[in-house]
Amino acid sequence: MTATTSPTAPTPGISRDEWLRLARLARLLSWASLVIIAAEGVVGIGSGIAAGSIALIGFGIDSVIEGLASLVIVWRFSGARLTSETAELRAQRLVAAQFFILAPYITIQATRDLIVGHHPDVSIVGICLAVASLISMPLLGRAKQRIGRRMGSVATEGEGAQNILCAYMAAALLVGLGANALFGLWWLDPAAGLVIAALAIREGIEAWRGESCCMPSPAAATEDPNDCCSAC
Repeated sequence: MTATTSPTAPTPGISRDEWLRLARLARLLSWASLVIIAAEGVVGIGSGIAAGSIALIGFGIDSVIEGLASLVIVWRFSGARLTSETAELRAQRLVAAQFFILAPYITIQATRDLIVGHHPDVSIVGICLAVASLISMPLLGRAKQRIGRRMGSVATEGEGAQNILCAYMAAALLVGLGANALFGLWWLDPAAGLVIAALAIREGIEAWRGESCCMPSPAAATEDPNDCCSAC
């Protein structure tokens, strides 16, 4: 018998009511992320165009892509999909796909910048944007990963990983702008981008595979969950 993942079944040590409460919290955090990421996208692209900074424009476009993952989680925990194991699997795959979109985009941009010797421009607005992302994204990402692990939602964990990846990109942007302005080390920005692209691929593979098969179905809530794990 093939093991399935059911988000309605309580994980060990968590009740159904608690699971539903966490699902509502996951949706709320995704809405919050969507608002922040939308602002990042607008400010990043706008300030990047004004300053002629490819790095800032890229950061803004990246924010738009990441916003799709937040929309997926909002969709996942809305309406009848709240209790659908099929929706969880689809959300898991959709979130994972965002990593695979991000990785080649970052790689192409970083490689191009290294080849042509593009020097990222200094932008006060861009620096403030990077600092704000460094503060907000790790907090949101870690909260979502804790909730995802608690409720057995790989999709929620994956979105949290994207938020943390956004913080890494903000750090790379900040280091690149600062190092170029102070020491002329323009190559640090694209070099860090290549490292982040590799991390994105790894996170995408893990999110696609998932790690939550060992959860009982609603009808089998009283059965031994080890039966499921032995089938995984």
